[in-house]
Amino acid sequence: MSISASQVKELRGRTGAGMMDCKRALAETGGDLEKAVTYLREKGLAAAAKRAGRVAAEGLIESYIHGVGKIGVLVEVNCETDFVAKTDEFKALARDIAMQIAAAKPEFVSREEVPRETLDKEKEILRAQALNEGKPEKIVEKMVTGRIEKYYKEICLLEQPFIKDTDITVQELMTEKIAKIGENITIRRFARYELGEGIEKKQGDLAAEVEAMTKNVGK
Repeated sequence: MSISASQVKELRGRTGAGMMDCKRALAETGGDLEKAVTYLREKGLAAAAKRAGRVAAEGLIESYIHGVGKIGVLVEVNCETDFVAKTDEFKALARDIAMQIAAAKPEFVSREEVPRETLDKEKEILRAQALNEGKPEKIVEKMVTGRIEKYYKEICLLEQPFIKDTDITVQELMTEKIAKIGENITIRRFARYELGEGIEKKQGDLAAEVEAMTKNVGK
């Protein structure tokens, strides 16, 4: 059956669970709101939303090197206790997050971190693109809003599709782990390094190089 956005919004308001979790719960229960609430509680996803406000100051800094030293990532993933930080499940989560950063190249953890000037500049570019495409002025703003949402999904780690299961976002992965582990878990910060990134590489003149080599033959 078709699940409406208003149903998802109402369930999310009652449980605090993630959007995709709410949609999945409604689908599993045939759109029955009360059964969906019970479903989320049984899965521990409703409780996860309550845990999200708790202080997470423990955790670990995970490192990941991809390829032969071509891409490197450092990420700080936090939880509430040192006990959880030492568990294999938490370590595996931190590893997955580091791999996500290496593969998907996010620029920020969440949309709240995107600087206003960066967002305004992107909106100007998207608006100009829409106008150059010949779109009517009255729908340009709606197009810009839609494309900004897509932009967030590209640059914000928590909004990216999870590389190991693209049906969920990184935020939804975090919510599932909070429910399972029983502690608040957050991604505080990360750094991603790519070999040669930002260096302007000199483009040699191949024809000139070949000519020079030819002239030197036999000398």
